[in-house]
Amino acid sequence: MKLKALLEPFGVTKYYTDDWGAYTRHLDPDEHQPGKRNTQKIERKHLTLHARIKRLARKTICFSKSIQMGSI
Repeated sequence: MKLKALLEPFGVTKYYTDDWGAYTRHLDPDEHQPGKRNTQKIERKHLTLHARIKRLARKTICFSKSIQMGSI
C-alpha cells in the first residue's frame, strides 16, 4: 500500500505482478494483471536499461577477456 501511494503522483494505472496474495488483496482487479506475460517484458526492459546505463561508465557493454576489446 505504501508503494501504491508512492506511485500515485506518477499516474500509474496498471500493475503487472506475480500471483502473490498481497497484490490481489490490495489492488483493484481492473488495475491489476497478475501473470508472467507482462512481467517478462518489464524485466527485459529493465535489463536493457541497466546494460545501457552501465555502458555510459564503460566503453563496452560487457566485460571481455580479450586484450584487444579491453583497449577500445
